[in-house]
Amino acid sequence: MSRLAPPVSRWRFVIEPRWIAWHLFAVVAVIGMLWLGDWQLHRALGGNALSWAYTFEWPVFAVFGVVFWAKTILDQGKLPEAGTSTAQGSTAAGLGLPGTASRRPAAGAPDEDEVEDDPELDEYNAYLGRLNRQAQARGPR
Repeated sequence: MSRLAPPVSRWRFVIEPRWIAWHLFAVVAVIGMLWLGDWQLHRALGGNALSWAYTFEWPVFAVFGVVFWAKTILDQGKLPEAGTSTAQGSTAAGLGLPGTASRRPAAGAPDEDEVEDDPELDEYNAYLGRLNRQAQARGPR
């Protein structure tokens, strides 16, 4: 009887060294923003009226930082792992990442063999080709 290896958690990335560094940065940034808010509170209590706005602004920035950090982790956790395939093809191509354009037509799109000749489309493509040649002839701006 062979034992199967337990599945690898998709959240395992959060303990990689690169992510630990980002976690530490987020913690230090939030602590720093809360400290700045406290500092502005003491200035405001000392008579600086402008500091009242910053007293509330810095904690709001800290909350935004925490929300952004949490959203980044959740978004990363939703990505399929590299090397796994999806129903649409490779992971990178299925996600539409730059440089990984898939040559596969979109779902429901007709194959090139099934597309009938469209004179309007041919005319429009010729027009775009002329515009492209004119733009290339002018050179970079």
